[in-house]
Amino acid sequence: MIIQSLLDTDLYKFTMQQCVLHQFPAAEVEYRFKCRTPDVDLRPCIGEINEALDALCELYFTEEELDYLGKLRFIKSDYVEFLSLFHLKRKYVEVRLSDDYPCGIDVHIKGPWLHTILFEIPVLAIINEVYFRRNYPDLSEDEGLRRLDEKIGLLLSEPDNDELRISDYGTRRRFSREWQRKVISILKDRLGPMLSGTSNVLFAKEFGLIPLGTMAHEYLQACQALGPRLRDSQVFGFEQWAKEYRGDLGIALSDVYGMEPFLKDFDMYFCKLFDGARHDSGDPFLWGERMIEHWRLNKCDPHSKSLIFSDALTIPRVIELYRRFRGRVGLGFGIGTNLMNDRGPRPLNVVIKMVKCGGQPVAKISDTPEKGMCEDEGYLHYLRQVFGIRES
Repeated sequence: MIIQSLLDTDLYKFTMQQCVLHQFPAAEVEYRFKCRTPDVDLRPCIGEINEALDALCELYFTEEELDYLGKLRFIKSDYVEFLSLFHLKRKYVEVRLSDDYPCGIDVHIKGPWLHTILFEIPVLAIINEVYFRRNYPDLSEDEGLRRLDEKIGLLLSEPDNDELRISDYGTRRRFSREWQRKVISILKDRLGPMLSGTSNVLFAKEFGLIPLGTMAHEYLQACQALGPRLRDSQVFGFEQWAKEYRGDLGIALSDVYGMEPFLKDFDMYFCKLFDGARHDSGDPFLWGERMIEHWRLNKCDPHSKSLIFSDALTIPRVIELYRRFRGRVGLGFGIGTNLMNDRGPRPLNVVIKMVKCGGQPVAKISDTPEKGMCEDEGYLHYLRQVFGIRES
């Protein structure tokens, strides 16, 4: 059984689901899967994927898990009661063979947002684990451990590393559940406080780490359909988040429409209200410099704010960014695939993105063009016009 607990997912799925419960309980959504890695055939995996999904949809939260969630300062009691009855419903997710997609399978999730939001991370983890188990059944851990040791050595040998903090963001693209558990255990033992936490709630609970995360792209995408006016959808999303969390969980995602529209909307009110911003596409050095300058222009001391970097990070890139911004602003580094799926074989670059909300298209326009995703080119063109984004 690949997924053995509903806590085996990223924290921001719970923080967003709580917001959905309180503010958008009737929203209907659709998600699609995309494999960005060329020349990958997932057709032989479909039987095992569907079996794992059947098992996933039999899971409920245990009382111990609910108690853990209820002790997180930002989780509310009515949401915990909701989760006590919650399980993922199999009718909302379909995986089938399809020649319309280069990888050979179509993964379609459709239903109430409140009841589908927790599918993304475990579905991606299942696809990864089935794929690597089938294609590399006898792969030794030795190379993965050697690479991990090399990364830890770079972090520990970095001069003036007292402010250097990394975290695990790798659940969705991990080699396997057990490999993620082993990597986190090694990181905790060898890095100590340099490991600031993990986005995986199950492993945060197991290892006594801080669970990390706030919002994901789907939240701001859904606001395109749920807000009063498309041009104000990003502002609406930030306002509703502030309404839900009252200043807590204050890391804003900056790349649903690209940097320029983000800075236009992220005015002095949001600069002062939110603790920082997360980078997930485009040039991270340019982004960091612009965020620091933006805070200054909006009468905020950058030393009181945080830059969270999470876009395809490697340890050498983390060190470069740390050297650039250390002492100028708070820093955090969320490392995903390079920590949890670096054992020799090429990792899969797979995503599940929201493509519709309330029956209408939604989209992400990224500063890294290949990270954008929308099924309706007409809507994408309109969205660019509304936000004043030039065609790439």
